[in-house]
Amino acid sequence: MHPMLNIAVRAARAAGSVILRGFENRDDLDTQSKGANDYVTKIDKDAEKAIISKIQQSYPNHSFLGEESGETEGSESEYQWIIDPLDGTTNFIRGIPHFCVSIALLHKGRLDQAVIFDPIRGELFSASRGQGAQLNGYRIRASKAKDLNETVLATAFPFKDKKQFGEYALSLNKIFHQCGDIRRSGSAALDMAYVAAGRHDGYWERGIKAWDIAAGELLVREAGGLVTDFKGGNDPLYKGEVVAGSVKVVQALVKHLK
Repeated sequence: MHPMLNIAVRAARAAGSVILRGFENRDDLDTQSKGANDYVTKIDKDAEKAIISKIQQSYPNHSFLGEESGETEGSESEYQWIIDPLDGTTNFIRGIPHFCVSIALLHKGRLDQAVIFDPIRGELFSASRGQGAQLNGYRIRASKAKDLNETVLATAFPFKDKKQFGEYALSLNKIFHQCGDIRRSGSAALDMAYVAAGRHDGYWERGIKAWDIAAGELLVREAGGLVTDFKGGNDPLYKGEVVAGSVKVVQALVKHLK
């Protein structure tokens, strides 16, 4: 295992411990609203602190982009950790056991290491650039579906800006009538991890941030999948939209999303 991936795994597990303790004691979450249908809890903040602390023990000069703490600069600016300490906060608050920790490392602007950890199921998805993707140490591969027929896809509704739903519904209607079924889980990072593992044949979403998809993007690519924006561009990290899956599935989805 790459040394930096090893540290990311340790950091993800440390955050997972914080999250599990919080999940068992949800009456004391101190939930706050960050915006329309967008929440943060004390656990989100504590988990992010645990991640950053663990990484800084080994790499004190690296920079960070965290959902809760924002962007912090380090003297070694060529390394940046992108962190979502608890992806699926609404699920977490409601007691729905589907959420995760997402950690990615950029090296000179390129995704280099990735970890997505589901503390409820004990599933650890990981990837190093050029070395493939794994789930709990076993190699995973993305779906090889050649069209939308009978595929199981994942998506999310534009719940933070419901005015966009009309446009979203048009593409959803077209896609739904061509695929097998569609899931909406509430965790973008786990949706991406499931694409990498071949559980979902494809996934698309709009209105997301870099920390939602950074680790998932590398996982999907290393598992043999394709990741684009809605126009088919191959650098979706900061575009606010993402399409992932097998090459043919992504091409079919982009056709309806352009």
